[in-house]
Amino acid sequence: MIAIVDYGAGNLANVSRALEFLGAQAVVTSDAGVIREAERVLLPGVGAFGDAMESLRRKGLEQVLCQAAEEKPFLGICLGLQLLFEESEESPGVSGLGVLKGSVRRFRLEGLKVPHMGWNTLQVLQKEGVFAHLEEQKSVYFVHSYYVCPEEPVAATRTEYGIPFVSAVQKGQLAAMQFHPEKSGTVGLGLLKAFIDGREA
Repeated sequence: MIAIVDYGAGNLANVSRALEFLGAQAVVTSDAGVIREAERVLLPGVGAFGDAMESLRRKGLEQVLCQAAEEKPFLGICLGLQLLFEESEESPGVSGLGVLKGSVRRFRLEGLKVPHMGWNTLQVLQKEGVFAHLEEQKSVYFVHSYYVCPEEPVAATRTEYGIPFVSAVQKGQLAAMQFHPEKSGTVGLGLLKAFIDGREA
């Protein structure tokens, strides 16, 4: 069973439908006990870093998510990737989950629109785990103004938008993506299927 974390923000319906389409049993929940007992955990996200962390703490989910990210297959999507890091320029002074070392920075680009929105390609840096069968230069769908800057070797894919940025990470059973696999056609569904099947680095 996959627990999709509901903290009042996130693209829950589309993610849930994508998992169900792939034959997975998934439940949308904000219950720490359900998350603790789930075989896999998915942390989605659309919204602001500070608001999301406030909601997670108010619902008593911070500790159970940190534990899940360390102990079982865990997938973060979009803001769900950013929340795994220590801090974000979007919300100065607000601590993230801190599962991964590093920070989140805002795009500052000359001549390019922010947010980075639409289809862009992936350079594969880790050919294992969830990304084992991901082919080079496949296109996926992005909507974001901030990008992660890991301070440990967890980068799984890189993308160019004015600058090269880390577009996905992987560390053991933990994987997370800045793009939206649920909106990325067959490529995204393939990544979700790899998560469901439990492929890990």
